[in-house]
Amino acid sequence: MKVKEIIVVEGKDDTARIKLAVEADTIETNGSAIDDRVIQRVALAQATRGVIVLTDPDFPGGKIRETLTQSVPGIKHAFLRKQDCQSPKGGSLGVEHASIETIQEALKNVHTPHKEAEIEDLKPFFIQLGLIGQSHSAWYREQLGDELGIGYTNGKQFIKRVQMFQITKEEILTAMKKIDRALPVEKRGVNSFDR
Repeated sequence: MKVKEIIVVEGKDDTARIKLAVEADTIETNGSAIDDRVIQRVALAQATRGVIVLTDPDFPGGKIRETLTQSVPGIKHAFLRKQDCQSPKGGSLGVEHASIETIQEALKNVHTPHKEAEIEDLKPFFIQLGLIGQSHSAWYREQLGDELGIGYTNGKQFIKRVQMFQITKEEILTAMKKIDRALPVEKRGVNSFDR
């Protein structure tokens, strides 16, 4: 599989893993403290070939995504689930631990942010669904992020990500029903979507 866009990763181990999965060029950020040189390289790559960001599904990876999204309009994002990129020995989490198939699938399902989207206040909707403000909210956001292919983050950032990728309320409800159906009946919450 050949990827025309340049893939932004965090380090050389990620690059090595990407090159086993696909034929592509990469830019390494070498950590979450992205300097102006890296931003300029990513901006040039976006202008010439396009960019896909594929970072670890953790806080530093999210910080890299946020910085690049704000600095370089129109870049694409590919996401990995935490459970798909765990070190076999445990503890470590990252792109370098993902299977070839998982990386290929993530790169087939990229998302492009839309800044000009009409911003609707989704907080009441998310509260109603139990995605923020409840003891199980983090778990539901993680499942929903996996189902929608946009990764996991805290409530405020999750709303921002849903808006950025123009995910509709209907898409969220459909995904929540699917998640809820996968739970045993006794584990379904008061906001069960499959009644």
